Amino acid sequence: MDSRPIGIFDSGLGGLTVVRAVRRVLPRERIVYFGDTARIPYGNKSPQTVIRFSRQIARFLKGRHVKFLVVACNTASSWALGALRRGSDIPVLGVIEPGAHAAVEITRNGRIGVIGTEGTVASGAYPRAIRALRPGMRVFQKACPLFVPLVEEGRVSGPVTDRVADEYLRPLLRERIDTLVLGCTHYPLLKRVLQRRAGRGVRIIDSAEETARVLKWSLEQIGVLSGARGGERYYVSDLSGKFKEHAQRFLGRPIRSVTKVSIEGSSTSSRASS
Repeated sequence: MDSRPIGIFDSGLGGLTVVRAVRRVLPRERIVYFGDTARIPYGNKSPQTVIRFSRQIARFLKGRHVKFLVVACNTASSWALGALRRGSDIPVLGVIEPGAHAAVEITRNGRIGVIGTEGTVASGAYPRAIRALRPGMRVFQKACPLFVPLVEEGRVSGPVTDRVADEYLRPLLRERIDTLVLGCTHYPLLKRVLQRRAGRGVRIIDSAEETARVLKWSLEQIGVLSGARGGERYYVSDLSGKFKEHAQRFLGRPIRSVTKVSIEGSSTSSRASS
């Protein structure tokens, strides 16, 4: 048994859907979460910048003695996963490989849709991961920049969200996809709307859920499951007045305490707690 925590990070709030999924399948594990809320979004930043930010965060989380690192950000998984894995003394898991694996297993006609941020779509990470598992798969991508602000404003249903979903899904449905990968950790909150607008013939892959399943399997394989009581600690690089309110929407329950820290360069000093 290994009671060290699991480190999970994202550019902001979206990775909390991964925390929620991990908590469901691994209730005894401790979790340390970092949201880079001061530098969000990552989707419009260069690969070099995303890699630099991700290395800073990984260094911070390793300083919290984590036993496993989960990159709960599709953009960071697209650009920085290899850099984080090289020379790492702990395992590192992104959200793209689990989602790609599930899509390949589920598709019946080999036509897979992927929706995500502009950065994730531009990286081509999902098509590469899917075709590496099964060459010949047809992958159709669509950037959906309006979904993140809709989710963060709590507009996960209603006529406006339906119209936006229809606009984004229409070109993918024209390609006769039978599987849709949610390539952003905000998107699980839109799953019901997306399923309704896509129709019963399309299976939806929630990368947060798939990542939690792969994480559990990985911990079992290397023998570091925890037998202790689970718990979470939350850190952010900027703390707005509405952070807890928004975080509750992603987690489905309140957050008691959030700590603001500086991680740039070698600094990891605590600035404030709420």
